Amino acid sequence: MTMKKHILFLLLFAFATKGYAQDDLKYNVVTTAVPILLVSPDSRAGAMGDVGVASTPDGNSSAWNPAKLAFLEDKEANMALSYTPWMSRLVPDIDLAYVNYSKALSDRQGIAASLRYFSLGEINFTDDRGNSLGTFNPYEFYFDVAYGLKLSDHWSAGTALRWIYSDIAQGQVVQGLQTKPGQSGAADLGFYYQGDFTNISGGRRQAFSAGLAISNLGAKIAYSESGNSDFLPTNFKIGGGYHLEIDDYNMLSVYLDINRLLVPTPPQLGTDGEIIAGVDTDDMTPLIGAAQSFNPGAKPGGFTELLQENIYNFGLEYRYNDFLFARGGYLNEHKLKGNRQYVTLGFGLVYNVFSIDMAYLIPASPTTRSPLENTLRFSMAFNIDGFLAQ
Repeated sequence: MTMKKHILFLLLFAFATKGYAQDDLKYNVVTTAVPILLVSPDSRAGAMGDVGVASTPDGNSSAWNPAKLAFLEDKEANMALSYTPWMSRLVPDIDLAYVNYSKALSDRQGIAASLRYFSLGEINFTDDRGNSLGTFNPYEFYFDVAYGLKLSDHWSAGTALRWIYSDIAQGQVVQGLQTKPGQSGAADLGFYYQGDFTNISGGRRQAFSAGLAISNLGAKIAYSESGNSDFLPTNFKIGGGYHLEIDDYNMLSVYLDINRLLVPTPPQLGTDGEIIAGVDTDDMTPLIGAAQSFNPGAKPGGFTELLQENIYNFGLEYRYNDFLFARGGYLNEHKLKGNRQYVTLGFGLVYNVFSIDMAYLIPASPTTRSPLENTLRFSMAFNIDGFLAQ
Protein backbone atom coordinates (compact mmCIF):
# COMPACT_ATOMS: atom_id res chain seq x y z
CA MET A 1 0.00 0.00 0.00
CA THR A 2 1.45 3.39 -0.94
CA MET A 3 1.80 6.11 1.67
CA LYS A 4 -1.06 8.14 0.22
CA LYS A 5 -3.40 5.17 0.03
CA HIS A 6 -2.52 4.19 3.59
CA ILE A 7 -3.34 7.64 4.93
CA LEU A 8 -6.57 7.84 2.97
CA PHE A 9 -7.54 4.38 4.18
CA LEU A 10 -7.22 5.43 7.79
CA LEU A 11 -9.14 8.67 7.39
CA LEU A 12 -11.86 7.36 5.11
CA PHE A 13 -12.40 4.17 7.08
CA ALA A 14 -12.73 6.20 10.24
CA PHE A 15 -15.62 8.18 8.84
CA ALA A 16 -17.09 5.92 6.16
CA THR A 17 -20.04 4.06 7.64
CA LYS A 18 -22.16 3.32 4.60
CA GLY A 19 -22.05 -0.44 4.34
CA TYR A 20 -24.52 -0.48 1.43
CA ALA A 21 -23.96 -2.20 -1.90
CA GLN A 22 -26.91 -1.07 -4.02
CA ASP A 23 -25.59 0.33 -7.28
CA ASP A 24 -28.65 2.51 -7.80
CA LEU A 25 -27.95 4.63 -4.73
CA LYS A 26 -26.16 7.88 -5.53
CA TYR A 27 -23.80 8.55 -2.63
CA ASN A 28 -22.56 12.11 -2.47
CA VAL A 29 -20.78 12.53 0.85
CA VAL A 30 -19.48 16.01 1.65
CA THR A 31 -15.83 15.58 2.64
CA THR A 32 -13.34 17.98 4.22
CA ALA A 33 -9.82 18.09 5.57
CA VAL A 34 -9.15 17.41 9.28
CA PRO A 35 -12.55 15.74 9.90
CA ILE A 36 -11.43 14.84 13.42
CA LEU A 37 -12.48 18.39 14.37
CA LEU A 38 -16.09 17.17 14.18
CA VAL A 39 -15.61 14.31 16.64
CA SER A 40 -16.95 14.80 20.14
CA PRO A 41 -13.86 15.32 22.33
CA ASP A 42 -15.57 14.68 25.70
CA SER A 43 -17.46 11.69 27.04
CA ARG A 44 -20.44 13.61 28.43
CA ALA A 45 -21.50 14.82 24.98
CA GLY A 46 -20.37 11.54 23.44
CA ALA A 47 -22.77 9.64 25.71
CA MET A 48 -25.67 11.88 24.62
CA GLY A 49 -25.49 11.37 20.86
CA ASP A 50 -23.00 14.23 20.41
CA VAL A 51 -25.39 16.97 21.52
CA GLY A 52 -23.76 20.03 23.01
CA VAL A 53 -24.80 23.37 21.53
CA ALA A 54 -27.66 23.85 24.05
CA SER A 55 -26.67 21.51 26.91
CA THR A 56 -26.00 22.89 30.38
CA PRO A 57 -22.55 24.49 30.65
CA ASP A 58 -19.54 22.51 31.85
CA GLY A 59 -15.77 22.59 31.56
CA ASN A 60 -15.87 21.39 27.94
CA SER A 61 -18.40 23.98 26.75
CA SER A 62 -15.96 25.70 24.40
CA ALA A 63 -15.84 22.58 22.21
CA TRP A 64 -19.55 22.97 21.44
CA ASN A 65 -20.62 26.56 21.94
CA PRO A 66 -18.26 29.19 23.40
CA ALA A 67 -21.24 31.29 24.48
CA LYS A 68 -21.97 28.76 27.25
CA LEU A 69 -18.78 29.85 29.03
CA ALA A 70 -20.62 32.95 30.27
CA PHE A 71 -22.90 30.70 32.36
CA LEU A 72 -20.19 28.73 34.15
CA GLU A 73 -20.99 28.61 37.85
CA ASP A 74 -18.76 30.44 40.37
CA LYS A 75 -15.24 31.63 39.63
CA GLU A 76 -13.43 28.35 40.11
CA ALA A 77 -10.94 27.10 37.54
CA ASN A 78 -11.40 23.62 36.08
CA MET A 79 -9.17 21.29 34.12
CA ALA A 80 -10.74 18.58 31.94
CA LEU A 81 -8.99 15.61 30.33
CA SER A 82 -10.46 13.21 27.76
CA TYR A 83 -9.13 10.12 26.02
CA THR A 84 -10.74 8.39 23.04
CA PRO A 85 -9.31 5.17 21.52
CA TRP A 86 -9.79 5.19 17.74
CA MET A 87 -10.51 2.04 15.70
CA SER A 88 -9.40 0.04 18.73
CA ARG A 89 -10.73 -3.22 17.27
CA LEU A 90 -8.21 -2.97 14.40
CA VAL A 91 -5.18 -1.06 15.69
CA PRO A 92 -3.93 -0.27 19.20
CA ASP A 93 -2.16 3.05 18.68
CA ILE A 94 -4.63 5.51 17.13
CA ASP A 95 -6.27 7.83 19.64
CA LEU A 96 -7.65 11.29 20.34
CA ALA A 97 -6.60 13.20 23.46
CA TYR A 98 -8.22 16.42 24.65
CA VAL A 99 -7.20 18.86 27.39
CA ASN A 100 -9.34 21.83 28.38
CA TYR A 101 -8.96 24.62 30.93
CA SER A 102 -11.95 26.82 31.77
CA LYS A 103 -12.65 29.56 34.28
CA ALA A 104 -15.54 31.89 35.08
CA LEU A 105 -14.06 35.37 35.35
CA SER A 106 -17.25 36.72 36.93
CA ASP A 107 -20.95 35.92 36.93
CA ARG A 108 -21.15 37.32 33.38
CA GLN A 109 -18.08 36.06 31.53
CA GLY A 110 -15.87 33.01 31.17
CA ILE A 111 -12.78 31.87 29.28
CA ALA A 112 -11.33 28.57 28.11
CA ALA A 113 -8.28 27.15 26.33
CA SER A 114 -8.05 23.65 24.87
CA LEU A 115 -5.78 21.33 22.94
CA ARG A 116 -6.78 18.31 20.84
CA TYR A 117 -4.14 15.84 19.70
CA PHE A 118 -4.97 13.09 17.19
CA SER A 119 -2.31 10.44 16.70
CA LEU A 120 -2.59 8.15 13.66
CA GLY A 121 -0.17 5.70 15.23
CA GLU A 122 2.87 4.15 13.65
CA ILE A 123 2.66 3.73 9.85
CA ASN A 124 5.12 2.16 7.44
CA PHE A 125 5.20 4.35 4.32
CA THR A 126 6.03 2.68 1.00
CA ASP A 127 6.50 3.89 -2.56
CA ASP A 128 4.50 2.76 -5.59
CA ARG A 129 6.71 -0.33 -5.91
CA GLY A 130 6.25 -1.39 -2.31
CA ASN A 131 9.71 -0.30 -1.16
CA SER A 132 9.77 0.88 2.43
CA LEU A 133 10.28 4.60 2.99
CA GLY A 134 10.48 4.24 6.74
CA THR A 135 8.17 4.24 9.72
CA PHE A 136 6.50 7.47 10.71
CA ASN A 137 3.95 8.80 13.20
CA PRO A 138 1.43 11.11 11.47
CA TYR A 139 -0.55 13.39 13.76
CA GLU A 140 -2.78 16.44 13.95
CA PHE A 141 -3.35 18.93 16.73
CA TYR A 142 -5.54 21.94 17.27
CA PHE A 143 -5.22 24.68 19.88
CA ASP A 144 -7.89 27.25 20.67
CA VAL A 145 -8.89 29.95 23.11
CA ALA A 146 -12.50 30.95 23.77
CA TYR A 147 -14.47 33.68 25.52
CA GLY A 148 -18.14 33.96 26.48
CA LEU A 149 -20.04 37.06 27.66
CA LYS A 150 -23.61 37.48 28.95
CA LEU A 151 -25.67 39.91 26.92
CA SER A 152 -28.48 39.74 29.46
CA ASP A 153 -29.56 37.50 32.32
CA HIS A 154 -30.60 34.81 29.85
CA TRP A 155 -28.60 35.38 26.64
CA SER A 156 -24.89 35.15 25.92
CA ALA A 157 -22.50 35.27 22.98
CA GLY A 158 -19.09 33.74 22.57
CA THR A 159 -16.22 33.26 20.18
CA ALA A 160 -13.17 31.03 19.82
CA LEU A 161 -9.99 31.27 17.77
CA ARG A 162 -8.30 28.06 16.63
CA TRP A 163 -4.95 27.11 15.11
CA ILE A 164 -4.84 23.84 13.16
CA TYR A 165 -1.71 21.83 12.38
CA SER A 166 -2.01 18.60 10.38
CA ASP A 167 1.06 16.54 9.52
CA ILE A 168 -0.38 13.38 7.99
CA ALA A 169 2.14 12.94 5.16
CA GLN A 170 5.33 13.56 7.17
CA GLY A 171 7.09 15.38 4.30
CA GLN A 172 6.89 12.50 1.82
CA VAL A 173 6.67 12.92 -1.96
CA VAL A 174 3.21 11.89 -3.19
CA GLN A 175 2.54 11.57 -6.95
CA GLY A 176 5.53 13.79 -7.65
CA LEU A 177 4.53 16.48 -5.15
CA GLN A 178 6.51 17.37 -2.05
CA THR A 179 4.09 17.35 0.87
CA LYS A 180 4.15 19.64 3.87
CA PRO A 181 2.17 19.95 7.10
CA GLY A 182 -1.19 21.63 6.57
CA GLN A 183 -1.82 24.72 8.68
CA SER A 184 -4.82 26.99 9.01
CA GLY A 185 -6.68 29.28 11.36
CA ALA A 186 -10.37 29.16 12.17
CA ALA A 187 -12.96 30.83 14.35
CA ASP A 188 -16.18 29.86 16.15
CA LEU A 189 -19.16 32.07 16.92
CA GLY A 190 -21.99 31.04 19.24
CA PHE A 191 -25.11 32.21 21.04
CA TYR A 192 -26.78 30.60 24.04
CA TYR A 193 -30.06 31.02 25.92
CA GLN A 194 -30.67 29.73 29.44
CA GLY A 195 -34.13 30.22 30.90
CA ASP A 196 -35.20 30.32 34.53
CA PHE A 197 -36.94 27.39 36.16
CA THR A 198 -40.70 27.92 36.54
CA ASN A 199 -43.19 25.96 38.65
CA ILE A 200 -45.54 23.43 37.06
CA SER A 201 -47.99 20.91 38.49
CA GLY A 202 -47.01 18.46 41.22
CA GLY A 203 -44.29 20.67 42.67
CA ARG A 204 -42.08 20.15 39.63
CA ARG A 205 -40.20 22.88 37.80
CA GLN A 206 -39.14 23.26 34.17
CA ALA A 207 -36.72 25.35 32.13
CA PHE A 208 -35.57 25.65 28.52
CA SER A 209 -32.22 26.25 26.88
CA ALA A 210 -31.21 26.92 23.27
CA GLY A 211 -28.03 27.42 21.31
CA LEU A 212 -26.64 28.24 17.88
CA ALA A 213 -23.02 28.02 16.79
CA ILE A 214 -20.84 28.12 13.69
CA SER A 215 -17.49 26.39 14.15
CA ASN A 216 -14.25 26.01 12.20
CA LEU A 217 -14.85 28.88 9.79
CA GLY A 218 -11.46 29.61 8.31
CA ALA A 219 -9.04 29.43 5.41
CA LYS A 220 -8.65 26.28 3.34
CA ILE A 221 -5.79 23.96 4.22
CA ALA A 222 -3.13 22.67 1.80
CA TYR A 223 -0.64 19.80 2.08
CA SER A 224 1.62 20.73 -0.87
CA GLU A 225 2.69 23.69 -3.00
CA SER A 226 0.50 22.52 -5.90
CA GLY A 227 -2.15 25.12 -5.20
CA ASN A 228 -4.79 22.53 -4.32
CA SER A 229 -6.45 23.06 -0.94
CA ASP A 230 -9.34 21.60 1.00
CA PHE A 231 -12.18 23.07 3.01
CA LEU A 232 -12.11 22.91 6.78
CA PRO A 233 -15.11 21.14 8.40
CA THR A 234 -17.06 24.37 8.95
CA ASN A 235 -20.18 23.32 10.82
CA PHE A 236 -23.50 24.92 11.68
CA LYS A 237 -25.42 23.61 14.66
CA ILE A 238 -28.63 24.69 16.32
CA GLY A 239 -30.40 23.00 19.20
CA GLY A 240 -32.58 23.18 22.24
CA GLY A 241 -32.99 21.57 25.63
CA TYR A 242 -35.84 20.90 28.04
CA HIS A 243 -35.05 20.49 31.73
CA LEU A 244 -37.52 18.95 34.18
CA GLU A 245 -36.73 19.25 37.88
CA ILE A 246 -38.76 16.42 39.37
CA ASP A 247 -37.86 17.19 42.98
CA ASP A 248 -34.93 18.47 45.00
CA TYR A 249 -32.80 15.48 44.01
CA ASN A 250 -33.88 14.36 40.54
CA MET A 251 -33.70 16.17 37.20
CA LEU A 252 -34.12 15.07 33.59
CA SER A 253 -32.82 16.95 30.54
CA VAL A 254 -33.76 16.24 26.91
CA TYR A 255 -31.80 17.68 23.98
CA LEU A 256 -32.11 17.94 20.19
CA ASP A 257 -29.36 19.29 17.92
CA ILE A 258 -29.36 19.70 14.15
CA ASN A 259 -25.93 19.84 12.47
CA ARG A 260 -24.87 20.44 8.89
CA LEU A 261 -21.55 21.16 7.18
CA LEU A 262 -21.16 24.66 5.73
CA VAL A 263 -19.18 23.19 2.84
CA PRO A 264 -20.30 23.00 -0.82
CA THR A 265 -21.68 19.71 -2.10
CA PRO A 266 -19.53 17.91 -4.69
CA PRO A 267 -21.01 18.15 -8.21
CA GLN A 268 -22.13 15.19 -10.28
CA LEU A 269 -19.67 14.46 -13.08
CA GLY A 270 -20.22 12.81 -16.43
CA THR A 271 -18.00 10.16 -17.98
CA ASP A 272 -15.88 12.88 -19.61
CA GLY A 273 -15.40 14.70 -16.30
CA GLU A 274 -17.81 17.52 -17.12
CA ILE A 275 -20.21 18.77 -14.46
CA ILE A 276 -23.73 17.63 -15.29
CA ALA A 277 -25.38 18.66 -12.01
CA GLY A 278 -24.31 21.01 -9.24
CA VAL A 279 -21.54 23.59 -9.41
CA ASP A 280 -17.75 23.64 -9.54
CA THR A 281 -16.39 23.87 -5.99
CA ASP A 282 -12.63 23.91 -6.63
CA ASP A 283 -12.10 27.67 -6.57
CA MET A 284 -14.75 28.58 -4.01
CA THR A 285 -13.70 30.59 -0.99
CA PRO A 286 -14.81 29.35 2.45
CA LEU A 287 -17.45 32.10 2.75
CA ILE A 288 -18.88 31.41 -0.70
CA GLY A 289 -18.80 27.69 0.07
CA ALA A 290 -20.71 28.26 3.32
CA ALA A 291 -23.38 30.23 1.45
CA GLN A 292 -23.61 27.61 -1.31
CA SER A 293 -24.13 24.86 1.27
CA PHE A 294 -27.65 26.27 1.77
CA ASN A 295 -28.35 26.69 -1.96
CA PRO A 296 -30.50 23.86 -3.41
CA GLY A 297 -29.52 24.90 -6.93
CA ALA A 298 -25.85 24.18 -6.16
CA LYS A 299 -26.58 20.54 -5.27
CA PRO A 300 -27.04 17.69 -7.77
CA GLY A 301 -30.11 16.52 -5.86
CA GLY A 302 -31.62 19.95 -5.31
CA PHE A 303 -33.76 20.63 -2.24
CA THR A 304 -33.99 16.93 -1.39
CA GLU A 305 -30.22 16.71 -1.09
CA LEU A 306 -30.19 19.89 0.99
CA LEU A 307 -32.38 18.18 3.59
CA GLN A 308 -30.35 14.97 3.40
CA GLU A 309 -27.30 16.84 4.64
CA ASN A 310 -28.83 17.55 8.05
CA ILE A 311 -27.59 15.40 10.94
CA TYR A 312 -29.94 14.90 13.90
CA ASN A 313 -28.66 14.37 17.43
CA PHE A 314 -30.85 13.35 20.37
CA GLY A 315 -29.67 13.26 23.97
CA LEU A 316 -30.97 12.46 27.46
CA GLU A 317 -29.38 13.17 30.81
CA TYR A 318 -30.70 12.12 34.22
CA ARG A 319 -28.99 13.54 37.28
CA TYR A 320 -29.40 12.58 40.89
CA ASN A 321 -28.43 15.19 43.48
CA ASP A 322 -25.77 16.63 41.15
CA PHE A 323 -23.75 13.54 42.03
CA LEU A 324 -24.77 10.68 39.73
CA PHE A 325 -25.58 11.00 36.03
CA ALA A 326 -27.04 8.54 33.51
CA ARG A 327 -27.03 9.43 29.82
CA GLY A 328 -28.19 8.17 26.45
CA GLY A 329 -28.43 9.42 22.91
CA TYR A 330 -28.89 8.75 19.22
CA LEU A 331 -27.29 10.22 16.08
CA ASN A 332 -28.88 9.91 12.65
CA GLU A 333 -27.22 10.79 9.34
CA HIS A 334 -28.79 10.08 5.94
CA LYS A 335 -27.54 6.89 4.30
CA LEU A 336 -26.40 8.75 1.18
CA LYS A 337 -24.41 11.25 3.24
CA GLY A 338 -22.34 8.91 5.42
CA ASN A 339 -24.99 6.77 7.15
CA ARG A 340 -23.74 7.35 10.68
CA GLN A 341 -26.51 5.92 12.84
CA TYR A 342 -25.69 4.90 16.36
CA VAL A 343 -26.93 4.71 19.93
CA THR A 344 -24.81 6.07 22.76
CA LEU A 345 -24.82 5.32 26.48
CA GLY A 346 -22.85 6.60 29.43
CA PHE A 347 -22.71 7.73 33.01
CA GLY A 348 -21.02 10.34 35.17
CA LEU A 349 -19.97 10.59 38.78
CA VAL A 350 -18.99 13.65 40.81
CA TYR A 351 -17.02 13.29 44.03
CA ASN A 352 -15.61 16.26 45.89
CA VAL A 353 -13.41 18.14 43.37
CA PHE A 354 -13.29 15.29 40.83
CA SER A 355 -15.74 14.15 38.19
CA ILE A 356 -15.51 11.28 35.74
CA ASP A 357 -17.60 10.52 32.64
CA MET A 358 -17.73 7.48 30.39
CA ALA A 359 -19.36 6.90 27.00
CA TYR A 360 -20.06 3.82 24.89
CA LEU A 361 -21.23 3.73 21.26
CA ILE A 362 -23.38 1.01 19.64
CA PRO A 363 -24.11 0.99 15.86
CA ALA A 364 -27.87 1.24 15.27
CA SER A 365 -27.88 -1.41 12.54
CA PRO A 366 -25.56 -4.18 11.27
CA THR A 367 -24.95 -2.22 8.04
CA THR A 368 -23.24 0.68 9.81
CA ARG A 369 -19.81 0.88 11.31
CA SER A 370 -18.04 3.41 13.50
CA PRO A 371 -14.40 3.73 14.58
CA LEU A 372 -15.75 4.19 18.13
CA GLU A 373 -18.01 1.15 18.32
CA ASN A 374 -17.59 -1.11 21.34
CA THR A 375 -15.07 1.33 22.81
CA LEU A 376 -15.16 2.98 26.22
CA ARG A 377 -14.33 6.68 26.19
CA PHE A 378 -13.15 8.46 29.33
CA SER A 379 -13.22 12.06 30.56
CA MET A 380 -12.13 13.47 33.89
CA ALA A 381 -12.53 16.98 35.30
CA PHE A 382 -10.68 18.51 38.21
CA ASN A 383 -11.72 21.60 40.18
CA ILE A 384 -8.36 23.32 40.71
CA ASP A 385 -9.49 26.07 43.07
CA GLY A 386 -11.63 23.67 45.09
CA PHE A 387 -8.62 21.41 45.60
CA LEU A 388 -6.34 24.27 46.66
CA ALA A 389 -8.94 25.51 49.15
CA GLN A 390 -8.97 22.18 51.02
